[in-house]
Amino acid sequence: MRSMIGQLASFYWQSTQQLNYLQPIALLAARLYVAKVFFAAGLTKLQDWDTTLFLFEEEYSVPLLPFEWAAVLGTAGEILLPFLIVVGLGARFGALGLSIVNVVAVLSLEEIAPAAMGLHVIWGLLLAQVVVWGAGALSADAWLKSNLKVNEKAGQSAYS
Repeated sequence: MRSMIGQLASFYWQSTQQLNYLQPIALLAARLYVAKVFFAAGLTKLQDWDTTLFLFEEEYSVPLLPFEWAAVLGTAGEILLPFLIVVGLGARFGALGLSIVNVVAVLSLEEIAPAAMGLHVIWGLLLAQVVVWGAGALSADAWLKSNLKVNEKAGQSAYS
């Protein structure tokens, strides 16, 4: 019995180790998907700025900000922060910023359809994943980190 449990445990741990190789791809897919969603929303706002201002004045009730500022800040966040997330440069900062945009979007609507709320939750979870774990191995952050470590080692050996 113990040997069977040991074999099952061994199989389980080996299987999960193999799944770890998919983590960079999953993080990249999450980054690309959520960046596309927010970037598209930002482009829509830019295409008809008068309607965007109208919506921020009449439909969205963003707390503590004049509607013009809310429109500019929200649109800028939706245009600029996805770039950081896609490239994976300062991805945690970008994901945290889009998380704020996401929460404000939900809070600013008096009524939100359950399906729309579900999407905001999914986007929030994907953004939280990037905030907690970073952009992963397939990112500029990872590339910079590995190159800075190499440069630090080279610098230490040069002065040692």
